[in-house]
Amino acid sequence: MATLPNPLPKLAADPSGRSLGLRLPAGALVDTTHEGPWHEPLLWCADGRALPGGWAALEPARRAGLLPVVLETGDGHGGPDHWELMPGAVSYPGDHDAEEVLAEYWEEHAAQGETWPGPAGAAPGAQDPDTVAAGTVDALLGDGGPFKHPRLALVPARRSADIPTAIGWTGPANHEGDTARLSAVLRSWEDRFGIRVAALGFDHLLLSVATPPATPAAAEAVAAEHFAFCPDNIHQGTDPTLRAYAEHQVLNQPVWHFWWD
Repeated sequence: MATLPNPLPKLAADPSGRSLGLRLPAGALVDTTHEGPWHEPLLWCADGRALPGGWAALEPARRAGLLPVVLETGDGHGGPDHWELMPGAVSYPGDHDAEEVLAEYWEEHAAQGETWPGPAGAAPGAQDPDTVAAGTVDALLGDGGPFKHPRLALVPARRSADIPTAIGWTGPANHEGDTARLSAVLRSWEDRFGIRVAALGFDHLLLSVATPPATPAAAEAVAAEHFAFCPDNIHQGTDPTLRAYAEHQVLNQPVWHFWWD
């Protein structure tokens, strides 16, 4: 995968990140992959539990080429050093066309005779996606949030959509072996809906959404993309039809969640 120069090795001798203009809490660099140590760190991960305000505190890292993400380490699979990361098995997201990827997934998983409806239109909106992401993460990290043990991380990536590919994340392995194809779709959702990769677990992906669909028809069009992207959301979710899923999980929803069995 084509990447920018990785600033993480500087943190080995400078754990606070001062040389990068940062003031990091205690944490560690992760280079563990399914096939042994990678040739450079894949990410930095904080030691302590992520708290509201932590995401915003990492915002200066963007200037150094590092993007924030929350990692769920309390779901029984441990931290990223136990996630079977495979950075050598991924391609580059820019080499894939999002619509072609979704159409292929749809043809593979939809019922016979159901035609791919095509991509949904962009949702209008003026909110800054990074500001929305910071607020969304703070809300998710508050009392009653979905995480058992969230930890803040920094990943060297060009854009938020590329974070799963940059670390060689294998959460969707039973659906797609090349995570770059999913990042291509995430890039398209960045452009159309202002998504940011807010959190990753062993096999979970959570997105903040700055401009979600605001009409039932638009939500149903996006629901079709969600089904292609992650069929388990429908097949093993609480909403067994695209219309129900669109109403409850997409329409005006500031968070999109995906899980692969």
